[in-house]
Amino acid sequence: MSGDHLRFDAPLPDLWDDEHAASLDDPALLLYRSNLLGSDLRITNFGGGNTSAKLSAADPLTGAPTKVLWVKGSGGDIGSMKLDGFSTLYLDKLLSLRSVYRGLEHEDEMVALYNHCTFNLNPRATSIDTPLHGFIPHPHVDHVHADAVIAIAASENAEALTHEIYGGELGFLPWQRPGFDLGLKLGAMAEASPNMRGVVLGGHGLFTWGPTAKDCYRTTLEMINRAARWLGANTRGEAFGGQRVDALPRADRRDIAAKLLPAIRKRISASERKIGHFTDAAAVLEFVNSRDLKALAALGTSCPDHFLRTKIRPLVLPFDPAARNLDSVLASLDQNIADYRADYEAYYRRCKRPDSPPMRDPNAVVYLVPGVGMLSFAKDKSTARIAAEFYVNAINVMRGAAGVSRYVGLKEQEAFNIEYWLLEEAKLQRMPKPKTLAGRVALVTGGAGGIGQAIAARLMSEGACVVLADIDAQSLDAAVADFGKRFGKDAVAGVHVDVTSEPAVEAAFREAVLAYGGVDIVVANAGIASAAPFEDTSLELWNRNFAILATGYFLSARAGYRIMKDQGLGGAIVFIASKNALAASPGASAYCSAKAAEVHLARCLALEGAPHGIRANTVNPDAVLRGSKIWQGEWRAQRAASNKVSETELEEVYRQRSLLKLSVYPEDIAEAVYYFASDLSAKSTGNILNVDAGNAVSFTR
Repeated sequence: MSGDHLRFDAPLPDLWDDEHAASLDDPALLLYRSNLLGSDLRITNFGGGNTSAKLSAADPLTGAPTKVLWVKGSGGDIGSMKLDGFSTLYLDKLLSLRSVYRGLEHEDEMVALYNHCTFNLNPRATSIDTPLHGFIPHPHVDHVHADAVIAIAASENAEALTHEIYGGELGFLPWQRPGFDLGLKLGAMAEASPNMRGVVLGGHGLFTWGPTAKDCYRTTLEMINRAARWLGANTRGEAFGGQRVDALPRADRRDIAAKLLPAIRKRISASERKIGHFTDAAAVLEFVNSRDLKALAALGTSCPDHFLRTKIRPLVLPFDPAARNLDSVLASLDQNIADYRADYEAYYRRCKRPDSPPMRDPNAVVYLVPGVGMLSFAKDKSTARIAAEFYVNAINVMRGAAGVSRYVGLKEQEAFNIEYWLLEEAKLQRMPKPKTLAGRVALVTGGAGGIGQAIAARLMSEGACVVLADIDAQSLDAAVADFGKRFGKDAVAGVHVDVTSEPAVEAAFREAVLAYGGVDIVVANAGIASAAPFEDTSLELWNRNFAILATGYFLSARAGYRIMKDQGLGGAIVFIASKNALAASPGASAYCSAKAAEVHLARCLALEGAPHGIRANTVNPDAVLRGSKIWQGEWRAQRAASNKVSETELEEVYRQRSLLKLSVYPEDIAEAVYYFASDLSAKSTGNILNVDAGNAVSFTR
């Protein structure tokens, strides 16, 4: 259960399975509890919150029993983490750090000391929240960012509401940046009130604890559900001040989003190419269509996890769904985005400190469109999607808080102190260098075939998001599922398309834009193969070859070209032609002629695309038998008969025919495509790369 389509104030189900839990040891029970809590976005979002347990273990040096704090490590996600996602620390060593603490202005220096508390040489980096768990004198502790509880915590009278809802069962601590000092305060509050079951952190989230993993889990659910019930019973008036505009029909929303995504992407990708995400979930539409949209959006978010993902505030675009003024919105993008950047730069100047890191990208992450939904942009798809999920959490918080009190966002200076926290900056600096195709979107026709899948895998391995387009729906679904497991579901999408149909091709590229925000790479690879003596070549066979191999390449390239030109970010178009585009073969006039048309079309594209930074190149394979659909069935039998060998001997015939005496595989074609798609070939357009193990008749000169 993801929770992303459920109301935030709907009751959370108890998913604890006693039979399964009985089979687990203590660390596995902690992981089980963590994964359950992280499975519902209403409890905590991706990467948000943390869990811990204080467990007994044998000291690896002495063999003596000792207490070990297991706590989610830095950068993990409780919903998807494994056991190696936990840091482990000697509890007594961690507690001893309290004696050397020199005060709030020195708390960041304590983080380096956590490494000296590591148990059993565990390499997992410790989280900034480690002392918040370690100093609480209870065996099991949960910290989550539940929407219903943060709605209380982000209200103007948060402390009074906490007392009203929970009595003395939950304490309250005003907003303070997470760290050693907040851990001391939490520990002291828990020590002073043994019957307390947790604490609400102002503007932040919920801490709960218990004697067992099950007790802790159920306490967490109970406290969230209690807040949700109270909000449901006490909310006043219409959400967000009531509806101001009507949502457009879904098809219209998607059409508008498909036009806005590449237009915004064009304007914010100067320093780092962005990937987009679109959502028109019910909670989003309720917010963007409301009277209080602009006022609430300007307040920003409260929970630090929300803020770090979504920036200081979103950009509200001046779209009027009644007037359908998309053209004026597109015309005003330059000014609106420039104004947002200027506002962000002013925020940076107001709040920066002498040791603050340099200002980061000043563009908005979240864009709100009345009547349409929400767009979000980041360096990769998962980050863009997660940013949107976090802003849905923020919407839920604003809805709840504004319905019972007055919503209070994070104070500007506090927000800055988190965004430009030196510890966060150090974490960013440790991030691996982006892959060569990070931030780029590729569409591969014939993507479910052997060569198509090899191309897609190569592009994804270098960080590209790939849309597989294929007419074979069953193979397409299987390929998308396989790539989702290998590269992550965010990296790949599939679209069923007949490349000979103009409306179908246009729709496929529209889906690519909706999935990722634009298109940067087009690989025209859809193909067939046929053989017939010239005098026996029917008009139907001729037209079929040209429909798929010439018209299909034209339609795919044109759709991608138009998007690339509008984006203004350049692009790469790669045609998968054939040795037969340069060297004729007997008995295949339709195929050879259509492949020759591909090569010349690519040259024409190179001429017209060059002023826009759009490159067009061709890869010519030869005899790629393994995994290729066109070499299955009739074509293989025909070529074997033409060479007077059996089908099993055909690959050896082609190997021996080559100058290098080597077979050509789909991965070899993929490597050539990667070269033309990447900046390695930034100064190459209108070119042909033969991947045929050497074939003198197809030399280009």
